Amino acid sequence: MKNNLMLIGEMADFFGISRKAMRLYEKKGIIKPVKVDAENGYRYYSAEQIQQLNALLELKALGFSLDEIKMIIDGKTAKTPLLEMLEKKRQAWQEAMNSANYKMECLDNIINNLHGSQTAERIAEMTEEERAWLLVKMVCIEDIRSQKALSEALWL
Repeated sequence: MKNNLMLIGEMADFFGISRKAMRLYEKKGIIKPVKVDAENGYRYYSAEQIQQLNALLELKALGFSLDEIKMIIDGKTAKTPLLEMLEKKRQAWQEAMNSANYKMECLDNIINNLHGSQTAERIAEMTEEERAWLLVKMVCIEDIRSQKALSEALWL
């Protein structure tokens, strides 16, 4: 550290990111060095910029793009648009969680079906075609149940 300034490498190391990432943030105009040495090109950052970089990394971890982060850090969003951005990001995470939960349920169904299947015990002995049919049957069980319920409902 020189005169309470940190070199780009010191900032990067402090946050566990690359110097390349720091240069990208500079190129995007999000975090610019307070000083660039004309002789050697070294970039220096102030202690106050630690907060900016910390905010940038937190927002990035929440899924915001660098363009969105720049708008937020620069204060280019009024309260309402900022709240809308946050709500939209929250909704995207909720949808991702719902999708992940659905996939976990599907995997649980496949696991339960395999545990309860005597046929699955001899999977290594099956031909490729038999294995393919077994896997389709195990993986697509929910679709089969849905189709069966729909057929029954239509014929009632």
